[in-house]
Amino acid sequence: MNTTEDKLRERVKELTCLYEVTSIIVNSDYDQLEKSLEAIAYCLKRAWQFEKVTEVFLKAGEFQVQTDDYSKDMVTLVSKIKVFNKVEGEVLVGYPSNKYTLDDFLVEEQTLLNNVALAIGNLIERKYIKDNEAITKRQIERADRLHILGEITAGIAHELNTPLANILGFAELLTDKITDKETVRDLEKIMDNAIFSREIVKKLMFFACEMPQEMKTVKLIPIVTNVTKLLAPTLRDKKIKLDIVFNNEDIALRADTVQITQVLFNLIMNAIYYSPTEGSVSVKIEETDRHILLIIADQGEGIPVELEDKVFEPFFTTKPIGEGTGLGLSVVHGIITSHKGTLQHKPNTPKGTIFTVHFPKL
Repeated sequence: MNTTEDKLRERVKELTCLYEVTSIIVNSDYDQLEKSLEAIAYCLKRAWQFEKVTEVFLKAGEFQVQTDDYSKDMVTLVSKIKVFNKVEGEVLVGYPSNKYTLDDFLVEEQTLLNNVALAIGNLIERKYIKDNEAITKRQIERADRLHILGEITAGIAHELNTPLANILGFAELLTDKITDKETVRDLEKIMDNAIFSREIVKKLMFFACEMPQEMKTVKLIPIVTNVTKLLAPTLRDKKIKLDIVFNNEDIALRADTVQITQVLFNLIMNAIYYSPTEGSVSVKIEETDRHILLIIADQGEGIPVELEDKVFEPFFTTKPIGEGTGLGLSVVHGIITSHKGTLQHKPNTPKGTIFTVHFPKL
């Protein structure tokens, strides 16, 4: 490139490329970011001195695009893409190595590439910020919804306790006075259903954090062992392999023993229920500097995206009628919240669900 006209032509191409890249980024759809990155790659291809043989490779975070004839053996200019000051990818512009060398690139082309890499990094940062805002908004909305449900549930539970106690008490009195066996059997059915209803009320009060707690220092591993013994028949029936992993036998936290047992029982029982026959369930107990983690993973079908925000709501269940009240996970959520912990779920690999409980350390 010897003449002033050639130099001017190259500067115009570079400025045009920067303008087009800026326009692409401004109008980017964060849900279709790969298309924007592909458009940027072809903008770069047109901006180089020998554009007919120029090829581009671009990798940013989870996204990766390249022009049609890019190959790894090309001679390339490289610029790293940084997202929040951390390298998250790179953009390469290359010529065929059998005809060109690094000397065939212009100094200005490296500057252009650095500017484009910076702009791509800023785009990815904005996508991450947007995604985090959406996640935070959903978490706040779910927390508000669960708080309102907790207040309503507590009121319902208190209102139901008295009439259930009356039904049970008067049915017991009638049982003592009546001699007809058929009538006694009917009264026993009334009492059994009243007791079942009272257990549901108790679970509702757990969800609403209305049950009194006996907080003390408890060791987790013995509780896990006791729960697995209770679930041994179910594990045998489904031929489920249960893997228990922990990094310290003496892991302890301040908790209500009965409630923590209920948390473990419900989460492991759910994992067994949704895992296929001859599948496996893993239970990990980890201690970090600030938290104690309970991680229960199954190999079931997983939680559909449209149901992710509903699984902790009372009376919501995907189990067939008669196999679940829909109170298991809502109760677990209420107990964990009352222990100042958090409960989260995410997909397992290749399929299934992982529930993770974070408890604060003593």
